[in-house]
Amino acid sequence: MQLKFLYPLALLIAFVITVTEGDAIFRGEVEGVYPVPPTPRITYVSPYVKISPYDHHFRAAADTLRWDWKLVAAIAFTESRFDSTATSEVGACGVMQVMPATLRGMGVPDSLHMDTRTNIMAAAELLDYLDHLYRRIKNFDERTNFILASYNAGAGHIGDAMNLAEKYGRPRYVWNDNVDSFLILKGKPEYYTDSVCRNGSFSDWKQTLSFVKKVKRNWRRFEMLQTRYNDSITTLMAKDSTIRIKE
Repeated sequence: MQLKFLYPLALLIAFVITVTEGDAIFRGEVEGVYPVPPTPRITYVSPYVKISPYDHHFRAAADTLRWDWKLVAAIAFTESRFDSTATSEVGACGVMQVMPATLRGMGVPDSLHMDTRTNIMAAAELLDYLDHLYRRIKNFDERTNFILASYNAGAGHIGDAMNLAEKYGRPRYVWNDNVDSFLILKGKPEYYTDSVCRNGSFSDWKQTLSFVKKVKRNWRRFEMLQTRYNDSITTLMAKDSTIRIKE
């Protein structure tokens, strides 16, 4: 009779041993068997500091110009504070404050004048034209002065000021304390009626000189923001190996 109970007892003991060893395997207690660590989740971060909702458009425009995208952003910020619905008293429109006549000359229909991407890319086309116009100025920082002044005042008035500077023995390809001074003088009849001037009087020189300085100041500010952002990403990556920069 006792043998009848031995077989079930043996089965029970075998079951207990199996469960105990199996639990040990899950706990990593069996020699040579360890739990598989979870795959770390990679976090990707942008290589660019966020300046505005339109940064991707500024970068696309900058690619066509081979410029720093933050310079394009600085122009937009100075012109409209990134307001895509802005319209000036003289009719300049959109985030880049492009004149309607300029947009129509580029073949942009009136219905797209305020479209942000179209407005930015049209501005890029204008900036590219101005960049080519002043290609003889090899130093980009100096050339930028003439590009920005022309973007604001029109290339005709800047060309007149350059002609006046040359006529009076001053360098035509230097902006500060040279061409900018003759742009100021273009508000006086004895200068804007000179035979070297073809575009008449110009009285908004204060706005143009201020525009050039503001854009360059905002550009430097955005560059500083990018530098700080880069430093913060470097610090994070040093502390956390799961952080990667998005390509």
